[in-house]
Amino acid sequence: MKAFRILIRNIRDAFISVIRNFSLSIASISSITITLVVVSISILLTYNVANFTRLVEEDVTIVAFLDKDVSPERILEIKDELSKIEGIESYIFESKADILKSMIETSDVFKNIMSNWDDTDNPLQDTYLIKVEDLHKIDGIADQIKGIPNVSLVKYGEGVVQNLIKTFDIIRQISIGIVAALIIVTTFLISNTIKLTIFARKTEISIMRLVGASNITIKIPFVFEGLFLGIIGSIIPIIATVYSYAFLYDNFDGQVFSPFIKLVAPNPFLYVVSLMLLGIGITVGMIGSWWAVRRHLKA
Repeated sequence: MKAFRILIRNIRDAFISVIRNFSLSIASISSITITLVVVSISILLTYNVANFTRLVEEDVTIVAFLDKDVSPERILEIKDELSKIEGIESYIFESKADILKSMIETSDVFKNIMSNWDDTDNPLQDTYLIKVEDLHKIDGIADQIKGIPNVSLVKYGEGVVQNLIKTFDIIRQISIGIVAALIIVTTFLISNTIKLTIFARKTEISIMRLVGASNITIKIPFVFEGLFLGIIGSIIPIIATVYSYAFLYDNFDGQVFSPFIKLVAPNPFLYVVSLMLLGIGITVGMIGSWWAVRRHLKA
């Protein structure tokens, strides 16, 4: 019970200190706010880039065209050979008759031209539609498929897919680097700002040490002060993130430039991002405060 009362008193004193030294606290709050706005943009970008990559991986298909005179027995043998290639997630056989039927159903023009084709007239080729587990390995897998006898052609948008994935990877890595750098810089800025607060209260700290207060007793109010700074500094970025992203999602119908590049749905995504921003703000504030008071007490 006594420990609980002490905890409540420390929280109260920390809150009062933030209000009393608001002119100094505003610098820390501003640092956290500006940082979290940029961190929010980076998080949104990172998550959406990861979503773009996932959609690309789901959509990209290797199409293996078989020789026109391939026999049914050989088609089954090719299926067995595909099953032995490492990295292939799934494969579906599509006969030239099935392809013809699908094309006729998609267009009146195709229907007019192709409706009279029979098995003899049909110039299309049997194919295998192949999905891979990792797009980074698609080139090697495609080369192995090309080496299978009676596979006449392999197409998968080579060149475009790799460049797209590389671009997404670079954007994701840059975003993660920006987030990490900003967190470190903000922690340092908060630490320096808290130092000013500590310097202004050095007489109070000296008296506490003279009456036998332990270092941990002195540190705790400052740590809670950092917690409050983190919470206050997180409010604007969270509000801006929620409303801005929801507005962007609604006005662009959940996609960027084309239906191929879809944004992550706001719910529950924005709740997760908001909690992340709040957690980062609190953590940075508390660590910065702890670091500052620890260095002062060692001096």
